[in-house]
Amino acid sequence: MTVKNSKGTNKIIMLLGVVIPLVVAVLYVLPKPENMNPGVKAILENSPKFNACINATTFILLILALVAIKAKKVQLHSKLMTSSIALGVLFLLSYVSYHFSFDDTIYPLDSEFRPLYITILISHIVLSAIVVPLVLISYLRGLNGEIERHKKIVKFAYPIWLYVTLTGVVVYLMISPYYAFNQ
Repeated sequence: MTVKNSKGTNKIIMLLGVVIPLVVAVLYVLPKPENMNPGVKAILENSPKFNACINATTFILLILALVAIKAKKVQLHSKLMTSSIALGVLFLLSYVSYHFSFDDTIYPLDSEFRPLYITILISHIVLSAIVVPLVLISYLRGLNGEIERHKKIVKFAYPIWLYVTLTGVVVYLMISPYYAFNQ
């Protein structure tokens, strides 16, 4: 499959790279819904765990995609990367829905692990914003068969994406005991 690579496509990718982090940032200042359907609330309360599972699955798919391309299994590599991007979209929808609906959970101020948590969280947030356009550009180049250009960006995008997916799971594991609905 080839996707026309134009200035318009690159502009859309860059726009997404700006808009997605802005939308996520706005979620933190918007008022949360006061009355939520209990069924919807129950589903959304599981979003953090679901998102951690998406991150873990994406991490595994990314490793498998690397193994596939090293073995010159281009079709398999392409399918694994497409699946990873689809999971990324699902993650984003779930993440936005959760953070639109619930207040943030604060890691305990008196925990000896708070500096570690904050360090991981900040690096995760910053790199997750950076990785979106890198992934989309590298994916587009791969689809278009621009292999050398694809490789140039993948050497940055791939390790960042791996780190973001792994730290997404770590952040969840560290903060999950403190969710209000777990109490």
